[in-house]
Amino acid sequence: MIRFIATDLDGTLLDGERKLPEEIFPLIEKLKSLGVLFAPASGRQYANLKKLFEPVASDVVFICENGALIKYRGKTLHCHPIHNRYLKEALDEIRALPHLYPMLCGTDCAYIENNEMPFFEYAMLAYTNCKKVTCLDEVIGREDICKIAVYDEIAAAENCIKVLPQRLPHLRTILSGFDWCDISAPGANKGEAIRFIRKAFSLEKEECAAFGDHMNDYEMLGECGYAYVPENAYPPLKKLVGRVIPANTEKGVIRKIKEIISDLEETV
Repeated sequence: MIRFIATDLDGTLLDGERKLPEEIFPLIEKLKSLGVLFAPASGRQYANLKKLFEPVASDVVFICENGALIKYRGKTLHCHPIHNRYLKEALDEIRALPHLYPMLCGTDCAYIENNEMPFFEYAMLAYTNCKKVTCLDEVIGREDICKIAVYDEIAAAENCIKVLPQRLPHLRTILSGFDWCDISAPGANKGEAIRFIRKAFSLEKEECAAFGDHMNDYEMLGECGYAYVPENAYPPLKKLVGRVIPANTEKGVIRKIKEIISDLEETV
């Protein structure tokens, strides 16, 4: 029986306009009444996720920054930051390549040093707490950095992901969207977060379900007994996972959650 559901947001739960379906809130409340814990699992920061899920913020576990940060009822349950000694090296390697724009994602705030469009607009829209600084180097040591988000104005799969992993062997570099890749500490991913949550809340793998659309969701999907990808998911991930639900524009996650609720109600 399912007791835990985690879902990615962009490209998965959010619609084609990157908006959260309003009907998710009563569904989360219904899941809670059935003993099911819900977790938004995203590359987004905690401040942004908390704002999105404000009506049910005290009832969900927030898997933030691709699993490097877990928050529950305002408390930090888990944090796996990048070691400070690797941050300057990573920033220098990113700056050395054309068409790339880095963002340091801290536990409380995100920081950028570029104001070129559309990067600047995307950063300010996606990150509730985001500050423009003269140089990102000055941020190092200010707070724990969960990840470095890199915007690629060409296409991440065709450009940065082909070169950054080799240049940053001590860190984990993964595709997180069409024009984004994320750099984090080795082992910091959504799968690690799921393992932590399973242990903290006494959950078995077979009691967990997850939804995701890109490679930064792969480990999370592998840590859950029921793993689903929307029709619009990154093709290689669809091949790896196999269980395909309708696209995010067709409310595939909402529809599947309703099915899960219906199945749970039949067993009560």
